[in-house]
Amino acid sequence: MIKRLFSYCFIFISFAAISQNAANDSYWISFEEAEQKLTEKPKKTLLYFYTDWCVYCKKMERNAFVNDEVKKLLQDNFYAIKLNAEHTGQIHFDGISFGNSDAKTQRNAIHDIVKIFARRDKASIAFPAVILLDENFKVIDRRFTYLTTAKLVNFLKQTEGIN
Repeated sequence: MIKRLFSYCFIFISFAAISQNAANDSYWISFEEAEQKLTEKPKKTLLYFYTDWCVYCKKMERNAFVNDEVKKLLQDNFYAIKLNAEHTGQIHFDGISFGNSDAKTQRNAIHDIVKIFARRDKASIAFPAVILLDENFKVIDRRFTYLTTAKLVNFLKQTEGIN
């Protein structure tokens, strides 16, 4: 009886957690979806590149990206794309297919599309990487650090010109 009760509680909590995460992630879209949406209604775009091993990435996802003000800013003013920087699949965008060309030869290889948008002249790519693009997908600003909720809100508002 206790085992059955424990099992039911576990299942209920699991479903609650899944539905909570789904609600929190409702503004994230793929590169392919963004391409379609940009042709229909141009908007600025936020790129968020993370890795599974990045502690600060996980902290941003638990804190900043679930904040109601951040969610509202993203939903109302931006297309938001979230991508694991070590993704090994193909991404089709702007008529080009991007892959992870180093995945077979390097450990923790960075996806080619991440290398394009998160490259820096005198420093290596760091995670989390938060990149804002204009309506034409040109880089406006980049941050390669953990952003608290307040810093992310200010970054989005400053870039968007929102008060």
